[in-house]
Amino acid sequence: MTRRPGPARALTQLAFLALVLLGVFVMRGHAERWCPFGGVEGLYGFIRTGSLPCSLGVANLFILGGVLGTALLLRRAFCSHACPIGTLSEWTGRIAVRLGIRRRRVPERLDRALAGLQLPVLAVILYFTWRTGELIFRGFDPCYALISRHGEEITTWAYLTGGAILLGSVFVSLPFCRWLCPLAAVFHPFSRVGLFRVRRAAATCTDCGACSRACPMEIPVARRDVVSDAHCTACLECVAACPVQAPATLLWGPPGRARRAWPALALIAMLVGVLGAAVAGAQLFPVPSYTHARGAPFPAGASLELRVRELDCRGRAVLLDSLLGRDDLYAIEGPLQLEVWPAPGVGCARIVYDPAQTNADGIRRAISEPYYDAAADAWRASPFGVVGYDPLEHPQRMRRNGRVSVVSPARSRRKYKPLLARRPSGVEPSQTTCRVPGGKRPSRSRAM
Repeated sequence: MTRRPGPARALTQLAFLALVLLGVFVMRGHAERWCPFGGVEGLYGFIRTGSLPCSLGVANLFILGGVLGTALLLRRAFCSHACPIGTLSEWTGRIAVRLGIRRRRVPERLDRALAGLQLPVLAVILYFTWRTGELIFRGFDPCYALISRHGEEITTWAYLTGGAILLGSVFVSLPFCRWLCPLAAVFHPFSRVGLFRVRRAAATCTDCGACSRACPMEIPVARRDVVSDAHCTACLECVAACPVQAPATLLWGPPGRARRAWPALALIAMLVGVLGAAVAGAQLFPVPSYTHARGAPFPAGASLELRVRELDCRGRAVLLDSLLGRDDLYAIEGPLQLEVWPAPGVGCARIVYDPAQTNADGIRRAISEPYYDAAADAWRASPFGVVGYDPLEHPQRMRRNGRVSVVSPARSRRKYKPLLARRPSGVEPSQTTCRVPGGKRPSRSRAM
């Protein structure tokens, strides 16, 4: 008699999916920062320049390390337990079966040929990402369309791709996961040497083929003594489907002579533990996703942490860097070092400066004050705003007939209010200094 799979994996899938939806739509968090494929896309640029493209953060690299760690232990268990695309695709297929729609099995040779598409897909994405410095795939990524709440860069292709994945899952088991997923190509060499595997006892096997039919990846488990296929997702559907349970014919566990079955809860506990360690590492060891230094190194300085509106991606970090290098009335003197943690809406910036040549208010003014466009001989509104700092409440410097003068806040309010009204706006958060991920809330400035 074939056993039905236990509810542990389904509940784990539901929990991870609910966590994603809660973080995106209720807490309105920056979910892209926790996508492991973002770590793949940004790794080369981070090693080469110390910066990550778009709104990616170092958390992407920690999560990538976590999922690759799970692959070394548990094969592709992340795919069958935590990936939202895998969960929705699998659930769509299960619903189709319950509705009486017959799913077709793909011939083994064709299945292997189609699986070979994963590597070219990965290569194309990485080539254009590394060449342009932008996440070119995000406009076509149905997962990004979900976690970004239909972000600005989402195209119709993202929804067409998502619809095609779900439609294909009605007739074929997990087509995207098996043949097109670029992250699966990254998993491949790690999963191939994964420690925990399914083993079959040929002496007690009845050759009924139930295990092969139950496998969502269509691995011929009945012909394997040890399931070493790199695309095994450790879903353990084959173990649950085996009718011979005393003694068990199919066992999941690490290598060794002792034939002891490890429960599915052990797999889930290890998966959650490794991913939890990756999340904790990202919080405890925050690293900026954009850094740049200007001028000669100096032995002692001060550090200023700011929350900056509209600092939401690498491009905006570069723009902030250029604004700090302005050469008009609000030019900052001396060497400067900028570290940025972009985030939707309000990002964090840490600026190290020489207090003998400039000060914190001067840096705030350089970021938020209108800047002088020499080519047009006009002042332009700053694209940024510093949380907790209002330029209209501070004396302004003006250029008149080639001379610089200081005017009162009241006069500057009358003169510049129409221009400053175009700067980034919104409700002022109560926290005015930057809380670096994983760190304590820093003071406004501190000695280095």
